[in-house]
Amino acid sequence: MKRTILICFAAFFLFAAGNTSAQILNPKKILERKANKILEKKTDQAVDSILNNKGDDQKKEEPKKNADNKIKTDTGTKAEQPSLQLYSKYDFIPGEKVVFFDDFSQDNVGDFPALWNTNGSAEVVTSNLFADRWMKFAGNQSIWTDELLLLPDNYTIEFDIVPIKGEEGRMAGYGFRLMQSINAKAYDHGAVPGKAGFAFFCEYFGRPGYRTYINGEEGDALGLTGHKDDDQLYQKENQLYHISIWVQKARVRLYANESKLIDLPKAFPLTSVKMDRIRFEDGAAMISNVRIAVGNPDMRNKLITEGKIVSYGIYFDVNKDVLKPESYGSLKEIANILNENAAVKIKIVGHTDADGADAANLDLSKRRAAAVKNELVKTFGIDAARMETDGKGETQPVAANDKPANKALNRRVEFIKL
Repeated sequence: MKRTILICFAAFFLFAAGNTSAQILNPKKILERKANKILEKKTDQAVDSILNNKGDDQKKEEPKKNADNKIKTDTGTKAEQPSLQLYSKYDFIPGEKVVFFDDFSQDNVGDFPALWNTNGSAEVVTSNLFADRWMKFAGNQSIWTDELLLLPDNYTIEFDIVPIKGEEGRMAGYGFRLMQSINAKAYDHGAVPGKAGFAFFCEYFGRPGYRTYINGEEGDALGLTGHKDDDQLYQKENQLYHISIWVQKARVRLYANESKLIDLPKAFPLTSVKMDRIRFEDGAAMISNVRIAVGNPDMRNKLITEGKIVSYGIYFDVNKDVLKPESYGSLKEIANILNENAAVKIKIVGHTDADGADAANLDLSKRRAAAVKNELVKTFGIDAARMETDGKGETQPVAANDKPANKALNRRVEFIKL
């Protein structure tokens, strides 16, 4: 094809040269040299363009892959799920006791989710791009946890979020707010709602930012604001982000996927500030797997002294034994304990909730335990001979399998000292 294009362009430019420059300069060799230079440049550009377009067409013809590998979106093909190694600086470890969890599995598609309230609207949806159910909202409104949260000094918040098109026909961004409310059952309005708050936001063009505030005279001049201008940290439409927030008294840290975006040692310097609600607002997004857990787990003491760790910070793809990269922080902590205590051997035991067939859950729990062992060997260099694995499926629940929060308690990995 490239030769055919070359011949066509040669004929055109030689004809053009013979009817313009030739009438002025006349020497045939000079004209030929000029025509050839133009020809070579134009032909290379044309051929490159055709070949590039052909490559794009070939990419479009590739079969779509599922959410576990590559995901086809309106803006292109999403990269494969990142490996755990990419999370090497990710030190987030979830709290040890789940106090709130919602994956919207108990809600009907098309309904407003039962555990939330709003001054606008939202609905539970499914997506061909991502697994599970999602709460979708769009517009200038807020959706908040209906019941107040009893949060101690140390707790973690996690959720999956996908920025989507808003009412303007483009990505609209979104806001997330952790706040101390005034109205227990109603909307706290204003730019700085409630008694105090921490706001994380993604602007319509993807830039992340934050704001803290404490209302009243006591909180004057204590507010903080900022944003991240690094293009690598900008969020994009139709891409999934795992947001992790770690609160330790006055300190607030926030991660988006493997990147730590915010670390504020004195976000809330007043002991009177006690957060009790989360809400999403102002923009357009899909949200799922909202998880709030309390406590600052002392894994080292629990394993060495008490002989057992129950981890809720090791995540898997739905109904699979594929570890999610946000498990890195918890796995790294386990590896550190084993490296510091070379004589310790452990048994890794997987547990599931009661959804699905008993035999399938038992098999899944065994495969997940094996996957954890393999990752500790491969990524962290732990001797395989120091680890045994087992799975109990749904046979040893720690809570009733009646609602998402309790099911989340039953989905766990235990590390038992041998």
